[in-house]
Amino acid sequence: MSDGDSTPAPAPAPTAASAPRLLITVCTYNERENIERLVPELLEVAPDADILIVDDNSPDGTGRLADELAGSDPRVDVLHRAGKLGLGTAILAGFREGIARGYDQLINLDADFSHHPRHIPAMRAMMETVDVAIGSRYVEGGGVVGWNWRRHLMSRGINFYARLMLGLSSQDNSGSFRCYTVAQLAELDLDLFRARGYAFQEEILYRLSRLGSRFGETPIVFEARRFGESKISWKESVAALWILFRLAIDRLFRVEVRRKDRLADTAAG
Repeated sequence: MSDGDSTPAPAPAPTAASAPRLLITVCTYNERENIERLVPELLEVAPDADILIVDDNSPDGTGRLADELAGSDPRVDVLHRAGKLGLGTAILAGFREGIARGYDQLINLDADFSHHPRHIPAMRAMMETVDVAIGSRYVEGGGVVGWNWRRHLMSRGINFYARLMLGLSSQDNSGSFRCYTVAQLAELDLDLFRARGYAFQEEILYRLSRLGSRFGETPIVFEARRFGESKISWKESVAALWILFRLAIDRLFRVEVRRKDRLADTAAG
């Protein structure tokens, strides 16, 4: 540049070293056909990410296939669990790994392509201004494909109930397609979680809201699973309503959500 040229030099392009370290967790039970196709698509849209498959000893051999995928790519790892212990506990297991391994951000999504990987770049971009980016069916641009009226009614009802009972302002509180700030997950006492199943999705938002986390919602289109059968049921929905009621009681009495050592650090500061 000449002495008289006042044009500023271009900013250096972001590098992989400066990007937040991202872990993508995928919880599986009998999802062999899906993860065989899902993992390559995840690595295509987020080549800098690592993937952790949390498998609950799937009878269809999902865990064995996950091991093969991990053996062929160092970005893929597998956490094997003893059996089907509940979706909430599987996601928590992924959280614990993300915290222990020092990741900056963690994306969780379903294994069946109902959460399409194409939405991940928008979620990551939103994380520049929020603490939790929610892949939302219920904001402008979002939607659902292939549901009957009963499934729509169940989902809308659960979301209304969560907003009412837990004081959440986000529109989609029951979906699992989200990106979290790992440092905030580390603030929570993960041993206090009540939900073992699908109510975990509302519970984690409630607990993070108690920390003052900033939520944002980016539109996604929820699609029908490609292979296998849905594991959600009316029985699971009723159990979720009971969990949310108990959390509402916790909210009323302001039951603490932080880890005890974090409480001590706050008091000392």
